[in-house]
Amino acid sequence: MCKVLATARSLGVTKIGVMARTVSVVMTDDLDGSPGAETVQFVLDGVSYEIDLGKANRAKLGTAFAPYIQAGRRVSRSGRRRAVGRPAAERVDRAAVRAWAREAGLAVSERGRISAEVMHQYEDAH
Repeated sequence: MCKVLATARSLGVTKIGVMARTVSVVMTDDLDGSPGAETVQFVLDGVSYEIDLGKANRAKLGTAFAPYIQAGRRVSRSGRRRAVGRPAAERVDRAAVRAWAREAGLAVSERGRISAEVMHQYEDAH
């Protein structure tokens, strides 16, 4: 039992009052610390960012992005472009990779994913 409760009971107090607490959250600008900031989200090179900015810094960000936004295309979330990678037409025959890896003395399973290292070695060899 905590000391406060034990002391209260020894004094004949049967109830301990609950103190109300008000918590205020103040959003401040991540750049200059000014109050009244709002969260701004943006994506660059496929990486999402968010920053809390006040009115002045938000305006600066908007001005800096304006020429890129005007020249760019809007992409909906569901219509995001496919990640840059190997086009479907260039798919590698996994059976050929496995056969090559075994001949090269590399450990490769009969089924499942082929490690990126084995794939890189195969691509370098061909």
